[in-house]
Amino acid sequence: MSCNSEKQIDIQGHRGCRGLLPENSLQAFEKAIDLGVHTLELDIAITKDYKVVISHEPFMNPLICYNPKGDVIPDSMGMHYNLYQMTHEEIKTFDCGSKFHPTYNNQKKLKTYKPLLSELFELVNAKNADVKFNIEIKSKPEYYGIYTPQPINYVEIVLGEIEKYGKFDKANLQSFDLAILQEIKKQSPKMPVALLVDEDESIEGKLNKLNYKPEIISPYYKLLSRESVKNYQSQDFQIIPWTINNKLDMLQMINWQVDGIITDYPDLLLELMKK
Repeated sequence: MSCNSEKQIDIQGHRGCRGLLPENSLQAFEKAIDLGVHTLELDIAITKDYKVVISHEPFMNPLICYNPKGDVIPDSMGMHYNLYQMTHEEIKTFDCGSKFHPTYNNQKKLKTYKPLLSELFELVNAKNADVKFNIEIKSKPEYYGIYTPQPINYVEIVLGEIEKYGKFDKANLQSFDLAILQEIKKQSPKMPVALLVDEDESIEGKLNKLNYKPEIISPYYKLLSRESVKNYQSQDFQIIPWTINNKLDMLQMINWQVDGIITDYPDLLLELMKK
């Protein structure tokens, strides 16, 4: 089968393009835009000064960050650097781009920081780029009030930022946390929502726990089969699996006609889609 099937697959750069440049950095997002992705996938947390910061964890991950002096952060200390207890000015003093990444050893290294969501919106505006945003609200109940605001406030802050920059029609929100997803629908019924399903969860089980029908189901890709993709699409769900970095897995997902693919290597997926 030709990869270039009639179905348009939404190519999503995971954390920008983590395989190529430091994750969730402005440089990674700019590279993803230049490559030609349709959607920028990213994660967010909240700072002490209630700004929306782009980060996969609500703390400094020792795997990718050095402290302000350029020293390694001991594994036991990572969660000590709580973004919810730090201003963005403090967060910016940590280098989250120079450290060698054991999984992404071809990732280009550069000194960079965790940017604000507003900085990404401004970058996209400056480049006049026609991209969408798949924004993951990082949250779990044990973080409430410690690493993140309560769901009601968390969602309010994020929606406010999206509205402020006029990106409502270009964004969807996603989360593993059902309380966050319920809150999104309450505060903004028209915001498209993606239900994230982890590798140790069941798609059907999680779907049944949500009190409304999300627009998108975004599972770990190995939870899917050709039949389940077809079945969920027949119920008007979009299926956008994560995170697919292997060429053969990409080809399988294209063949199954998923609606989108989230990948650390959008360059590879874009190349496949041209064939």
